[in-house]
Amino acid sequence: MRSALASLLLLLTAPLLAQSAAEKPLFGFTAPTAQKQRALERDFDAKLNPQNLREWMKRLTARPHHLGSDYDKANAEFIASLFRGWGYDTKIEEFEVLFPTPRTRVLELVAPSKFVAKLVEPAIAEDATSGQQSEQLPTYNAYSIDGDVTGELVYVNYGIPKDYDELARRGVDVKGKIVIARYGGSWRGIKPKVAAEHGAIGCIIYSDPRDDGYFQGDVYPKGAFRNENGAQRGSVMDMPVHPGDPLTPGVGATKDAKRLERKDAEVITKIPVLPISYSDALPLLRELGGPIAPIDWRGALPITYHVGPGPARVHLKLEFDWKMVTARDVIARLAGSEFPDQWIMRGNHYDAWVNGASDPISGLVAELEEARAIGELAKSGSRPKRTIIYAAWDGEEEGLLGSTEWAETHADELRRNGVVYLNSDSNSRGFLDAGGSHTLERLVTEVARDVVDPERNVSVLQRLRAHELLAATNAEERKTQRELELIRLDALGSGSDYTPFLQHLGVAALDVGYSGESSGGSYHSVYDSFYHYTRFGDPDFRYGVTQAKTTGRMVLRLANADVLPFEFATFASTLSRYVNELTKLADTLRADTEERNRQLTDKTMELAADPTKPFVAPNAEEPVPFLNFAPLQNAVARLQKSAKAYDAVAGNAIADSPAVGAKRQSLDQLLMHVEQLLTRREGLPRRPWFAHQIYAPGFYTGYGVKTIPGVREAIEQRDWNEASQQMAIVAGVIERYAAEVDRATGMLSRSE
Repeated sequence: MRSALASLLLLLTAPLLAQSAAEKPLFGFTAPTAQKQRALERDFDAKLNPQNLREWMKRLTARPHHLGSDYDKANAEFIASLFRGWGYDTKIEEFEVLFPTPRTRVLELVAPSKFVAKLVEPAIAEDATSGQQSEQLPTYNAYSIDGDVTGELVYVNYGIPKDYDELARRGVDVKGKIVIARYGGSWRGIKPKVAAEHGAIGCIIYSDPRDDGYFQGDVYPKGAFRNENGAQRGSVMDMPVHPGDPLTPGVGATKDAKRLERKDAEVITKIPVLPISYSDALPLLRELGGPIAPIDWRGALPITYHVGPGPARVHLKLEFDWKMVTARDVIARLAGSEFPDQWIMRGNHYDAWVNGASDPISGLVAELEEARAIGELAKSGSRPKRTIIYAAWDGEEEGLLGSTEWAETHADELRRNGVVYLNSDSNSRGFLDAGGSHTLERLVTEVARDVVDPERNVSVLQRLRAHELLAATNAEERKTQRELELIRLDALGSGSDYTPFLQHLGVAALDVGYSGESSGGSYHSVYDSFYHYTRFGDPDFRYGVTQAKTTGRMVLRLANADVLPFEFATFASTLSRYVNELTKLADTLRADTEERNRQLTDKTMELAADPTKPFVAPNAEEPVPFLNFAPLQNAVARLQKSAKAYDAVAGNAIADSPAVGAKRQSLDQLLMHVEQLLTRREGLPRRPWFAHQIYAPGFYTGYGVKTIPGVREAIEQRDWNEASQQMAIVAGVIERYAAEVDRATGMLSRSE
């Protein structure tokens, strides 16, 4: 594989290496300002020092620093002092948020044998910080309710909706039972949510070694992967309803904010839930009887996987200290020299479940080094034209608390001044991984073209292209990869701090990092440490510097562009692809329903023909009706026409910046607010906090994205009236967006 990749890189890079950087255009810049920008970026690169990243990581991860802890506060103050030293106007903004921590955790097998779960991650001699038990949060799931339940155990695989359909086909019901699910398949918070909907009284989540342990490779400390005692902490807040403080949905959790009663907070689980290691899970799973699990449900533990119910019976008891704590966001501002009211925002969280070297400090130290270098450039006279705001968020792990409360508090300012929010989280070795607003694909592609991969000495764009081409599984995929002009950004669901900016307020957003060559099992455990990261993550911090070069260029280009570098043809094309996916989804559902009903009819006739057997006619599924996608298709066609017209004039107009001159501020104002036209204050059905009509986390996927979610989820839930209503709503949103693109085209045409 590595040999093939190297050969492919040579083929892909040969014709491109001949082109000098000076010849390559910068979208949004005239030729003279592009030349100045490139010189600025060379100076920026020269200032980056990997030793700074190492020293800061060692300092920030020296103690556990979860939300509300003493070391979390100390880290906030340390980060703020760095920004101040680099010339940023810096403050710490505080919010009062609900954060439960455990008082009681009991999990025991009570029949047919006895076992008491350890619920402990022991210290490892090689890893000095793993032994800081007095400061560590124990293994638990935040925002589980208190509970004391006993019941038969049922294994539910990943615990997602289709797994319960599979259980039902086997005659297994979880009502009144405790379920055990393995991590994976969806975000952890979906597992207790779906279990409660099916009548379960408790939920256990464990890390199976097939997904996260010795099946993947040597376990820690010999290798990077999760050992038998490692457990994954994490929030189970129902974030697809809304992230942030559970008691202040939609408003900032300031000291004087009006708060819900805890019993009225809809994002807290309905049943108790606890994460455990695979050493604690094995005795429970071993005692299960009932049907043998389907092949793809079987993990790598040395047992035959059964689903139950029973004869295993377990007792689960959880009690929490439901306290209010202070979340501290570090906000550092570098005022723009020409357009101080246009904000380029950049953030990474700093809180962790324990020491958090990989998650999140690996991303934070890259952001800090980037900010330091930009601060030095500003001190030497190269101040950005637009304001740059750096943020270090608190409380991300519990449910995007810091970023959500800050965004809700400053919502009006952000709608008025926000241009782009650029996010990162964990960072490691490997390939560029970027998602976000599809109007920014050209910006991301050009930056990737201009950053060199430290392992292969080619651009990160070329390395990513080669990787994706090798990963293609058929001729059609390979053809698509070869023909792509731009990086295809992933659509954003949730799981990090871009969510309140993009999906609540409609500020264009990006999420950027490197990954793919440093797998491991330290996630949300005491073993996510400086020792683990510097052995298995990014030992020399070369990819930390590469991350800083990448996101730093994005920030600088957004801050200095003659015209904001948004383009619309890619977004229009992407929307067309999403609509095609919806039509295929409806067609597939229709065909599947017809086939199931046909089989049901055949079975009914067979049973009815046998007078010796009792017969009750089963119910057929409701047929899938004709869905009229024409409003959506017409709206997308209109946008494609509008986008083509804008792109046809944008290049020439920007090249002649004096001609744009008087229109520039008006054009920038239009461009920076156009993403907001994809939102509705009414939000999505049953979750009004999520205002964006094109991107949202799925109601049953959590982190995973649903594109055109109002329509897609209505079809998936077989709510045909709502699907039609949502199609009309989204079509109107796209039409309004296209009209604004036409207005931008008119501005540029008059300037020309």
